[in-house]
Amino acid sequence: MLKVGLTGGIGAGKSEVSRLLVEHGAVLIDADRIAREVVEPGTPGLAAVVDAFGEEILTADGALDRPKLGSLVFADPEQLAVLNAIVHPLVGARSRELEEAAAVDAVVVHDVPLLTENGLAPLYDLVIVVDASPETQLDRLVDRRGMTAQDARARMAAQASREERRAIADIVIDNDVPLDVLRRRVEDVWSQLEDRASRRSPAE
Repeated sequence: MLKVGLTGGIGAGKSEVSRLLVEHGAVLIDADRIAREVVEPGTPGLAAVVDAFGEEILTADGALDRPKLGSLVFADPEQLAVLNAIVHPLVGARSRELEEAAAVDAVVVHDVPLLTENGLAPLYDLVIVVDASPETQLDRLVDRRGMTAQDARARMAAQASREERRAIADIVIDNDVPLDVLRRRVEDVWSQLEDRASRRSPAE
C-alpha cells in the first residue's frame, strides 16, 4: 500500500485532481467528507459538539448548523481548538478504518485540506500539492463559488502560504493549466504512484 497525502490551497483545484486520481484507480479518503459524517445526527460526535457548544448550534431538525457553528469557532481560536479536539480524533479513526480496508497493493490518497497547516506530512509516504497562482485561486473562488473577492482573499490568507505548501511537496501538480493538460499531468503522476506501490513489500 502506498499512502499519499493530497493537499492544496482553496481554489487550487484539489477536488478535480482527486477525482482524476480516483478515475485511475486510487482509493480516496476525503477528510472533509469524513468530518461531516462523524457529526451527523445520532452520532457520538454530534453529541460531543452539542455538549461543548450548546443546543443552539443545531437546526430545527436536529442536524448541525454549520454556518452558526462556523461563526462561533472561526472568530475564537480557543473555541476552534475545542471543536478540533472533538472532531480530529474521530476523523483520524475513521480514516484509519478506511485505509485498513483497502487492498494491500492500493494507492490510498488522503485528501487533507489542512495537511500543511497541521504538520501532517510525516503520516504519508509522499505528499502531492496541487498548486495554482493566487490570481487563479481568486478567480475560481469568485467565479465558481460565488464568493466576494474580500471573502476569498480572507479564506486564502487563513491558510498556509503557497511557499509553505510547496516546501513539503514530493510532487507538485501545476493547475494553472487547461483541463486536458491537467489530465495528462495526473496520468503521469499516477504512473509514478503505481510504480512506487508495486515496489513496496506487503509488510509496508
